[in-house]
Amino acid sequence: MAVVIPSWNCLGDLTECVRSVRAEAGGELELLVVDNGSSDGTPAFLEAEGIEHVALPRNRGFARAVNLGVARTSSPLVMVLNADTVVEPGSLRRLTDALSADPSLGGVQPLILQLDGAQERDPDDPGAIVYSLGQALTVDGRGREVGAGDRRGSAAAERREIFGVCGAACLLRRELFRELGGYDERYFAFCEDVDLNVRGRVAGWRFELVPSAVVWHAGMSAWSAGFTRPEADNARLVARNRLATQIKFMPVRAIPRILLVEAGALARAARAGRLLPTLSGKLEALRWLPSLIRERRQLRRSGEPGRARAWLGASPKRRAIRPSGR
Repeated sequence: MAVVIPSWNCLGDLTECVRSVRAEAGGELELLVVDNGSSDGTPAFLEAEGIEHVALPRNRGFARAVNLGVARTSSPLVMVLNADTVVEPGSLRRLTDALSADPSLGGVQPLILQLDGAQERDPDDPGAIVYSLGQALTVDGRGREVGAGDRRGSAAAERREIFGVCGAACLLRRELFRELGGYDERYFAFCEDVDLNVRGRVAGWRFELVPSAVVWHAGMSAWSAGFTRPEADNARLVARNRLATQIKFMPVRAIPRILLVEAGALARAARAGRLLPTLSGKLEALRWLPSLIRERRQLRRSGEPGRARAWLGASPKRRAIRPSGR
């Protein structure tokens, strides 16, 4: 297995993440950190610890960092981990066993729990907060994390097929990554995992949740540390990338619903003081329109968009019909 960790100005989190990975697998994996131009001493730490890494001169984004990390490793299975995650013992092995056992699976994800630095980590604690039980799609084509904010004890956490995997912690098959060309690097950050899941589904791949594997995730720590206006940049990138993915695969008949939902999103952005960056993001996506239309046509030629659309608005507990083609 290869473990690829993109990092940016989150040395404290990265130190704990690396420690948990090393404790889990010892020397039996390819561990690679791709640092996005950190100024907090991360490159020096990686050098001192003898951790294989790529030190980029500036922030090239999550998508580019992961793609570069995958290209620099060779294992058939690649674990993508945010730097602000901690892996529970045994989790990498459970994920590897699940993905290796079913060649139709393009990726699997653990039960991801919310990491709070003040709490004691207990993966069986019914009061722990869920970060993600897998990704789902709303009826208008937006990705969401299933179970986010629920208590561990009330969440339905059986092993099951899910629409797609959360990019914060997921094990992907290199074959899928190579076939799809990795994450869309235009996205920089946010929604690149939704986009990869959509394209994977269209191509015929499946995804599963493996809740016996547990990873803790703080969420947004690197983002908050690295940007001077994280909320504004968040709003711009989410608005841009979400619309780009919708253009790639949503049916034309969904346009009225999407317009209505997006109008509501603009109204909420205005109330929150984020209207201008949200509008900026949507206009950026529209400037990509010629290339997005080409990619939409390519998806139709190379796969079946209905395989992704079948998950629109599906219940998280639903087990989708296994698609043909793999």
